[in-house]
Amino acid sequence: MRTQIELEQRIIDLARVTRVMAGGKRLRFRVLVALGDKNGKVGWGVAKGADVTIAVNKAVNQAKKNMFKVYLINETIPHAVTAKFKAAKVLLKPAKKGTGIIAGGAVRSILKLAGIPNIYGKILGGTSNKINNVQAVFKAFKSFKKVEKMEEEIEVEAVDDEQLERDLLREEELEEEQKKLLKRDGLEEVDIKKDKIWKS
Repeated sequence: MRTQIELEQRIIDLARVTRVMAGGKRLRFRVLVALGDKNGKVGWGVAKGADVTIAVNKAVNQAKKNMFKVYLINETIPHAVTAKFKAAKVLLKPAKKGTGIIAGGAVRSILKLAGIPNIYGKILGGTSNKINNVQAVFKAFKSFKKVEKMEEEIEVEAVDDEQLERDLLREEELEEEQKKLLKRDGLEEVDIKKDKIWKS
């Protein structure tokens, strides 16, 4: 039986929007909702509805489809990153253990729902549009995939180093065997100024 993951829901922005129709103005509600399990998984969604409840439900369903996994290293993000989406620009920087979440606005809400224990976040853009700021944060999250690839490359390099060490040990063993064979055949290996001279 699959256990259901508990997601925390947070309304980041709620606005009334009007549209001029043939019969007059139509009032609707636009909601920006973020979901997260506080364990690296987070998503967001925007929807409109005739009332707040309908708009929230639609936004939650959209957020569930847009869930994204944030990769962490040592309880923080792998590296500093600046991401830009339209007029919004955000900066995320790793922080040492015990720092907590130092950020404000919509960025802080997303970081809390993602469950990042230690991080610095700052909105650099001149816009107060929360939707764009949230999308800039998720754009920054997606750039951390490159770090995962870097880790795979580091692991491959480590394996290659181990192989090199084994090869060197094998060469030493072969040299020892060669010396034994030369000694058995009455030959002697003399090393003078790093030049090998063979004497019988």
